[in-house]
Amino acid sequence: MNRLLQIPNYFYPHIGGIEQVARDIADFLREAPVEQKIICFNEDAVDGGLSCRRGETVCETVDGLDVTRCGCFAKAVSQSLSVSYPAQLKRLLREFKPDTVVFHYPNPFVASFLLPALPADTRLIVWWHLDITKQKRLKKLFHNQTLRLLQRADTVVATSPNYIEGSPYLRAVQKKCRVVPNCIRPERLQMDDAARQKAGELRQKYAGKIICFAVGRHVPYKGLEYLVRASAQLDEGYVVLIGGEGPLTARLKKLAARDDKIEFLGRISPAELAPYYSACDIFCFPSITKNEAFGIALAEAMYFAKPAVTFTIPGSGVNYVSIGGESGIEVPNGDAGAFAAAIKQLGADAPLRYRYGENAQKRAAGLFLYEAFSAHLKEMLF
Repeated sequence: MNRLLQIPNYFYPHIGGIEQVARDIADFLREAPVEQKIICFNEDAVDGGLSCRRGETVCETVDGLDVTRCGCFAKAVSQSLSVSYPAQLKRLLREFKPDTVVFHYPNPFVASFLLPALPADTRLIVWWHLDITKQKRLKKLFHNQTLRLLQRADTVVATSPNYIEGSPYLRAVQKKCRVVPNCIRPERLQMDDAARQKAGELRQKYAGKIICFAVGRHVPYKGLEYLVRASAQLDEGYVVLIGGEGPLTARLKKLAARDDKIEFLGRISPAELAPYYSACDIFCFPSITKNEAFGIALAEAMYFAKPAVTFTIPGSGVNYVSIGGESGIEVPNGDAGAFAAAIKQLGADAPLRYRYGENAQKRAAGLFLYEAFSAHLKEMLF
């Protein structure tokens, strides 16, 4: 193999779970004898001095990599729509002639362009991030196409064994599946002098309190409503810090209006997360559906030796990342009272927090670091 085309939904500076995996794959391939390119949708995004505008179709260089961004005119059921995408994809397949295509799923509209255009001798790796669950009509519309995509795939990557077991699509092609967990990049979580100072300031600000921390987009599947409801059952010996923002932010703030224990921190960039992971006593991860397929923030907090409180989510990788009774406490899904009780149990028992935190760090270091991710890629691609 000497040419690889990656097809994520978006790419940096757009920041999301799929986009981070695509960037991690690109970083690995930079050290390999491989020419690589990326095609994706364009979307408004700014980070690190790089900016994108959703309506523009551009070919540019990002991290030394050729990236084709296809301008979008609308979104339908969370899927970007682009007039230029089919032609740009066909151009890349014709001119670049990739030996391997890594296609990040879900992206059913692009699959409809890719399947008829992909040469029969091109290796197809489908990187399955999650099932389509919320958009039931979309799932039904593309059901047969999804079966054809998996049939055409040479390899199907899942981020956890739980997801293979819980997905009817992946169970049907289990022999093609291999598990490659998402990875932590320690260099993005460095505790430099500024980070240590920030962590110390947080501990001083909340001295005498158990610091609970949660971070994520404020969308329904993240379950932050249940954390807010759990906080109402805690006493004043706790503080609950909630990072991130999204369409539910105003609703969450209204729900928490009478709870002085909760502080909303707004968007926290990846570079700013380390002090919060370091300073907190308990990491709260209240996601409630399979849309949370893995939980990279959960793995990062575990890397900082923090015990987690999670819900049981059948078929999700969340309960593979953190093991109930080993690296944290797992409670029945959607039960805010049980979530509060787990926080109280950890808050009242420092040795238990330490033991679970130590186990969490060992698990994260053994399974979820970039070195393990790279080893999986090397075995799969070469």
